[in-house]
Amino acid sequence: MLLRHPVLSIATLGYLAVVAWVTLGPQPLDDEGRGILMRIIRRLQGYDATDWITYSGVEFTANVLMFVPIGVFFVLLLGRRGWWAAILLGVGLTVGIETTQLFLHDRVPDVRDLASNSIGTVIGVLAALLVTWPKARRLARGRSRGASAVRT
Repeated sequence: MLLRHPVLSIATLGYLAVVAWVTLGPQPLDDEGRGILMRIIRRLQGYDATDWITYSGVEFTANVLMFVPIGVFFVLLLGRRGWWAAILLGVGLTVGIETTQLFLHDRVPDVRDLASNSIGTVIGVLAALLVTWPKARRLARGRSRGASAVRT
């Protein structure tokens, strides 16, 4: 798998390294960064159309979005038939991250992170299946034509 797709494998490992740094490294938002984000959220809450936006919602959405590429990468590496393994790997990855955070003094594991990361993985898997579906269908038709030609 890794040898068949070396560029995809390197891209996947690179992205996983970034996710590890973001989730296990020093807190990404210091007081200044958090202050800017909170000012933006407060500004958005000042409008009727966007008053529903909260820090918790932004964080949840960011976690979902961070794991969408993981679902895509895993399906591309494992193949369409391995969609279920891609989901298991993504969920396993987030369980590993949250468990590791138990032992880091400046990180706090959160069940919401487990949920949002898993949702992101599933969305990524579904997106990869949807995008690769036309080609998979063409390949299946080609195989069925080839099989019928051999029978005649």
